[in-house]
Amino acid sequence: MDLHLLFDRAASVMTVVSFITFTGIVLWAWARNNQPKFAEAAQLPFADGED
Repeated sequence: MDLHLLFDRAASVMTVVSFITFTGIVLWAWARNNQPKFAEAAQLPFADGED
């Protein structure tokens, strides 16, 4: 197998893997069961620090 062909195939595989990973992260971030945790985390910078 030619080394150039191997690198071309590896680049194609990594592109597909990266796209699937990106899609998974987007779906995880927009999942309804994560919204309460994200809403709480969004308010952390405004918290007093004294509980």
